[in-house]
Amino acid sequence: MRPLPREVSNQPEAARAGVSKKPRRGLRRAGIAALVILGLILLSTAVNLVLERTEKANTPAYGERVAVGSGSLNVYRNRQEGQPIVLLSGLSTPAPALDFQPLIRALNGFDVIVVEGFGYGYSDPEASPRTNENISNELHDVLAKLQVKQPYVLAGHSIAGFYMLDYANRYRAEVSAVVGIDATIPKPGNEPVPEPQPEFNWQRALAVTGVLRAVTAVAPGITDPDSKAYTDDELRRMRMMMNWNFGNPAMVDETARIGNNSQALRGVTYPDDLPVLAFVADEKTEHSAEKEAAAENLLKNVQRHQIVTLEGNHYLHWTQSQRMAETIRTFLGGGDG
Repeated sequence: MRPLPREVSNQPEAARAGVSKKPRRGLRRAGIAALVILGLILLSTAVNLVLERTEKANTPAYGERVAVGSGSLNVYRNRQEGQPIVLLSGLSTPAPALDFQPLIRALNGFDVIVVEGFGYGYSDPEASPRTNENISNELHDVLAKLQVKQPYVLAGHSIAGFYMLDYANRYRAEVSAVVGIDATIPKPGNEPVPEPQPEFNWQRALAVTGVLRAVTAVAPGITDPDSKAYTDDELRRMRMMMNWNFGNPAMVDETARIGNNSQALRGVTYPDDLPVLAFVADEKTEHSAEKEAAAENLLKNVQRHQIVTLEGNHYLHWTQSQRMAETIRTFLGGGDG
């Protein structure tokens, strides 16, 4: 039998060689793509770091820092002579003293004090576990060091509802009244809540790599308050501070402990003789009625309480500050303290 021509007999081997080269080309392309992506991430991270340092160097900080525990909290004060009202922000508010500005302006005549918790505003980004007890004791230490006139009013938004409830029971003699701004109420139940476990901090990754900065630059409306009550400078600073503070360790730990902090307050009520004013946001959903019912249930033992429903989103102080200030003045029994 005559042998096949050489080029014909080698075709299967050449074909196999061609097949083997395709995966290698694919791996090479994937490797190049990965290196390009990594390079872009590193470049974006470096640019973000430079921009953040420049912003902090060129933007004067507001308030004063007060040493507490192993760190420092930032406190903003309007320096007026009236009755003290201590404002506590909701979860993940990047710059509480700026976020509350419409309400601070409307509360003219009161000594308004915004205590920015660990992870917020110009306070330190790391802290001890964000339990109700630690947060209450830190707040108490700050107010004591500042020699805030007692008794003072506690006013808090959202998750601050937990901390006001805890604080009012720990330091009843120092609190004259409580004002909730669509405040979070601990959910009833008997189910155990496990301790939070460490997880990858994707929020911080978005901030550090500059992804969040890019998003807020292209679409600032995503993070800006839905309100016309802010100055352009306040909006600019809030965007910057969102990039600085988003996903920092203290804020992430506080978020992870919501269930634990809620569990610790099951069955806890405000003292019977402590006046409580609760603003509830009417967002035109079934959830609004549920919130109002929960507030009624929480305050049923309180001798003097008032629940006021206002149309608006969860951040009522963005759009309803004037109405809120008028109601607060009436509830506290005077306008000028």
